Amino acid sequence: MIGLSTSSVYPESTGAAFEYAKKLGYGGIEVMVGVDKVSADVESLKRTSEYYELPIIAIHAPCLLATATVWGTDPWEKLRTAVAAAERLGASTVVVHPPFRWQGSYATDFLPGITELQAGLDSQSKPIVITVENMYPWRGPLGIAGRAYAPHWDPTDFDYGHLTLDLSHASTAQQSALELVRRWGPRLRHVHLTDGSGQPTDEHLLPGTGNQQADEVLAEIARNGFNGDVVLEVQLREAASRADRERALAECLAFARKHLGMDSQ
Repeated sequence: MIGLSTSSVYPESTGAAFEYAKKLGYGGIEVMVGVDKVSADVESLKRTSEYYELPIIAIHAPCLLATATVWGTDPWEKLRTAVAAAERLGASTVVVHPPFRWQGSYATDFLPGITELQAGLDSQSKPIVITVENMYPWRGPLGIAGRAYAPHWDPTDFDYGHLTLDLSHASTAQQSALELVRRWGPRLRHVHLTDGSGQPTDEHLLPGTGNQQADEVLAEIARNGFNGDVVLEVQLREAASRADRERALAECLAFARKHLGMDSQ
């Protein structure tokens, strides 16, 4: 399924993401839980999903510095709340970032904690997968990489069962998203479709406008029988108008459909 992240319509609201997605033909919504009150209100999300007759396919747990107090301040409790929200809303995926290094036991116990939480979910009739997203090193003015995440910003060499690939994050980390697809194999369960030009800041460009071979990434996962979701997560804050934002979202959906081989289906 090709979904739309609510973050892609910022600074418009969570509800606006449903409106765009329904109008343009996206298959579902990934909710980026953030400072927009609706994004953190499970019952409001359920009503919005029912109103637009559009499923919520993923919950992105509040992991950013700006969401430090959303759903409390205990990171494990925030993640458990994200899982409970996914259960209530019928979403199959919870996306989480690696911890910040200064997050105490959450950072030191993240891998075994995720493994234990996932084991409890695997026994359900409709299991939810917790996917750990690739991040990137923080770089200072001299290009020095900062160690912000623990155990690491790159989940490749750790025993996480399920991973989310973000093409913009790969670009910021100066990695190849296509190579990560090949290295991760069946652990790849979720894709944030976007792009980047290798800058030290996270760009979230439109797919196909950066250096991440987004077309080849989509073609590769299609050849491999990928059965997860591809979710557009782009930055459109500078769109001159609502019509321009809508046009960009429509073009991105067409790009995804074309390179996933869905146009001929």
